[in-house]
Amino acid sequence: MRMKKNKYLISVIIVNYNNAKYLKRSLDSVINQQYKDKEIIIVDDMSTDKSIKVLKEYENKVKIIKNKKKTNIAAYDQMNSYYNGFIQSKGGYICFLDSDDFFKKNKLKKIINLFKYNNSLKLIFDKPFIYFDKKNFYPLKIKERNTGLTPWPRFTSQSCISIEREYLKKIFNIFKIKKFPSIWLDFRIALQGFLDFKKLFIINNHLTYYQQSSTQVTSVFKRWSLNWWKRRKEAHDFTKYLFKKNNIKKKITFDEHLTNVINLFIKK
Repeated sequence: MRMKKNKYLISVIIVNYNNAKYLKRSLDSVINQQYKDKEIIIVDDMSTDKSIKVLKEYENKVKIIKNKKKTNIAAYDQMNSYYNGFIQSKGGYICFLDSDDFFKKNKLKKIINLFKYNNSLKLIFDKPFIYFDKKNFYPLKIKERNTGLTPWPRFTSQSCISIEREYLKKIFNIFKIKKFPSIWLDFRIALQGFLDFKKLFIINNHLTYYQQSSTQVTSVFKRWSLNWWKRRKEAHDFTKYLFKKNNIKKKITFDEHLTNVINLFIKK
């Protein structure tokens, strides 16, 4: 239960697995935020690189949680890591951060002001810069999707999500399941938020730098590839599951029909 004195404390939960190369940048981007009423929790998911060595430099500045077991299914492990950080957090609001991404210096200040002056607001997505290096990055543009054709809205990445504590508790109560191994936490949150609020609140501010790398787990899902179509079917299966769990009637969309047909010709 959230204590009143922590209402405007922001808990930034950073999840790390073998991102020693980017870890210091990620941590420093939170430590150096203009907004000071924050706690920083980093969850390391059994890294085998030099991550632990990097974290030792920050022992007096952040709370470090070391996972002791994992499923070796990336989406589950990421979700479990964020959950482990959440249950040890105290903030009235939570910001997520994957350890290869980083925040603009004013992100937390902007986010908390939005929550302060919009009492009904539970979930915020900011926009990212797609980041390759210091000389190569660009702001991502987000256009609304016709949900009559595809049943989920457009949304931004995990590191762009800020969420009210009690609402996140509800989210985890729904999603602490070992189903849909290709569906990551950001998709799950976005779809549940869309069902709850009818529209996602995506602010027109680019506050997060989203690192691009060929070694990312999601790089195997190149658009229009066989893996992309397989994951898309799983996304539709998850969507049906979530609609049913929320007692909402769902119509079969053109995108779902096309995805099912294409998957008939894909070898399992």
